[in-house]
Amino acid sequence: MSVEEEINDRIGEVRTDTFDMSFGEISNLHKNRELVIQPEYQRLFRWSNQQRSHLIESILLELPIPQIFVIENQDGVLELIDGLQRTSTVLQFIDPDSVGLDPLTLEGCTLIRALNGLTFHDLPLSLRLSLKRAPIRTVVIKKQSRGFLRYEMFKRLNTGGANLEPQEIRNCSARMIGNEGVKFYSFLVDLTQDSNFSACSDYLPQPEKEKKGAEELVLRFFATKNARNLFRGSVRDWLDNYMEQVLLEHHVFDYAQEEAEFRNVFRLARTKLGETAFLRYRGTMPVGSLPPAYFEAISIGISNTKADIEHKSADTLRNVITALVQSDAFRAVTGPGANSREKMETRIQLVTDALRNA
Repeated sequence: MSVEEEINDRIGEVRTDTFDMSFGEISNLHKNRELVIQPEYQRLFRWSNQQRSHLIESILLELPIPQIFVIENQDGVLELIDGLQRTSTVLQFIDPDSVGLDPLTLEGCTLIRALNGLTFHDLPLSLRLSLKRAPIRTVVIKKQSRGFLRYEMFKRLNTGGANLEPQEIRNCSARMIGNEGVKFYSFLVDLTQDSNFSACSDYLPQPEKEKKGAEELVLRFFATKNARNLFRGSVRDWLDNYMEQVLLEHHVFDYAQEEAEFRNVFRLARTKLGETAFLRYRGTMPVGSLPPAYFEAISIGISNTKADIEHKSADTLRNVITALVQSDAFRAVTGPGANSREKMETRIQLVTDALRNA
């Protein structure tokens, strides 16, 4: 099949409709739960009050506003997948109760300074109606569209943008696949609540936690365990590709077996190495925050040696790993330039050998 024929075959697999919707209509749809915003998948507000105020100012001045994308679920309900900041800003201004926030007071408006200090109800009626009637171009991805292409559309809309972090994009993208995507996303979230994993991953920096870093670590564990062959130097692409293989069932993922393995590995990590299992060490003292390269090497090293270490002394194993992570050999494959599959395999093998021979 030629490139042209392949493209022609795929055109139309995503069915869309495009029209202008007023912000008043959007507000009513949201109130009636006919338009869903999922703040657990996209953090609701990252814009500052000034950024939000600039949007309201732009709408009142009839300046162009970028379009939004919604997806039509099987029951006909629309779910917002791109344009969260714009939509939620207007909802907060027009009807703050609908998003559970305090009224937005405009600040930092530079084109119409008289707007500063005003809320929606401070505006003259003509401006309130103008804002509600202002249109925004809305692209609806119809429910008849194929799940994988809906997934790809969401990912491409958001990849490279400043609003969402890589794991948040994966989480939202998974929903586009349908039930299998929701199942996998929920699986990752559930495992972050495992008490042993949670204790060991608590050393993630707070900004990383806010970016769904714990969920990314869970995904990274399974990718390192099951798909090191997909790694080409970019962690982001590797995790994206692995998750896609699971969602599209190109990779067999036995949920019960994988969950049991995960919980067992992190039980051993915590009981044998302690809650600082994945940290750097200076002498006998753990230092700094959790480095992902240490996490993947030590967690998979434990996975490789479960039967060997089950009855070994915790003190012995902790001393062995503490010495290993300070060794020149381990540092050589975890420092700058360590993002290669060869170095990943080497650091995993170093941990595996150290635990097995302890």
